[in-house]
Amino acid sequence: ECNQADVSEAKSGRTDLIFLIRFRHCCLLRNQRCVLAYLYDRLLRIRALRWEYGSVLPTTIQFHMSAEEVEWFNQYKKSLATYMRSVGGEEGLDLTQDIKPPKSLYIEVRCLRDYGEFEIDDGTTILLKKNSQHFLPRWKCEQLIRQGVLEHILS
Repeated sequence: ECNQADVSEAKSGRTDLIFLIRFRHCCLLRNQRCVLAYLYDRLLRIRALRWEYGSVLPTTIQFHMSAEEVEWFNQYKKSLATYMRSVGGEEGLDLTQDIKPPKSLYIEVRCLRDYGEFEIDDGTTILLKKNSQHFLPRWKCEQLIRQGVLEHILS
């Protein structure tokens, strides 16, 4: 607003204000670039959260996000799901599985908290209770490991 007032005065003949107007304008542009860089960095971090935590974010993380950021996360989640369904045939391809190449197909895991029943593809249902240990397919329990429900036991 100050710049607008000084611009109108400069048009009427006060040329001594031109330096001040340019200085303020450069400051405004710099501030705008800093804000855009900050917001872009937050979006990159929110995108990384989708790959780290899956499609549901913990409430502690959602608490620190604005409504627009939560909306952006949901749109990104839907877009990624649509893409994963479109590739890989009828079942689609889950790109979030096996982020690191597996050394074996089955791993031993320990349950860190009560989770309830967990069904494997062959129809077997396993009850995941705190401190119970299981030998499960890696691809089936990798998401639960990232969520903190299971812990991979290294021999």
